[in-house]
Amino acid sequence: MSRKGNCWDNAVAEAFFGSLKKELIKKQIYKSRDVATAAIADYIETLYNRSRRHSHLGGISPEQFEAAHKSRKQGVH
Repeated sequence: MSRKGNCWDNAVAEAFFGSLKKELIKKQIYKSRDVATAAIADYIETLYNRSRRHSHLGGISPEQFEAAHKSRKQGVH
């Protein structure tokens, strides 16, 4: 992390929460906190980590990025 007041400190977290709000929560009313928690967990596991493309990762999903990294790592012994 950089020094206090630097705008880059929370950039990753703010980008995630912005995506979460736009793609899942906007205009959504949940019956309970448990229902909201389950919906957010499902969003992270099924959409955000598996299929959603991330500009920070070169336009691929985290799952694709990890698979490429793992295969590159296994190929170098």
